[in-house]
Amino acid sequence: MKTIAAFFATIALTAPAFAGGPVAVADEPMIAPVAQASVAPGLDWTGGYVGAQLGYGDVDSSTGALEGSGWLGGVHAGYRWDLGNWVAGTELTWDTTDIDLGTTGSLDDVMALKLTAGREIGNSLVYGALGVAQANATVGTADASDNGIVFGVGFDYAVNDRWTVGGEVLEHQFNNFDGLGVDLDATTVKAKVALRF
Repeated sequence: MKTIAAFFATIALTAPAFAGGPVAVADEPMIAPVAQASVAPGLDWTGGYVGAQLGYGDVDSSTGALEGSGWLGGVHAGYRWDLGNWVAGTELTWDTTDIDLGTTGSLDDVMALKLTAGREIGNSLVYGALGVAQANATVGTADASDNGIVFGVGFDYAVNDRWTVGGEVLEHQFNNFDGLGVDLDATTVKAKVALRF
């Protein structure tokens, strides 16, 4: 008798589960979508710029007669084209110098027209440069000048959308300077600042 009573009690308790009626299911909590952090677009290097530079130069000659080192400084202007991760440009620089060339001369100023190409890395630009240069000097009591080539590397860092700071190392080569039978090589290291527009 107890077995029959237990059987009917079990049926009574499980009947609702087999009744086929709707079973309430707890709603899953809604998860709000996570907002994606906005990524600032990369710096656009396209545009013109003007600036100034200050540095140090060392001049060597094939004969050892016209050699020296000293400070230099000047101005520069250029234009760049942003090509995605790559940047191309052109730049004109002029530096006046305080470099005595032995006891018989001095390097007065150097002007260069360069083509540049480099890679953008964040707010920085690392580039190579190649171009032509003109140097004006005094040898004895006569003025002398000659054209040569210039090449080197540099970098610029964009402080903001308008201002950049950077540095540059350049090699200038002048063969048979002004027909004097001497080759001049000048290495310059410069710090730069520029205003972009």
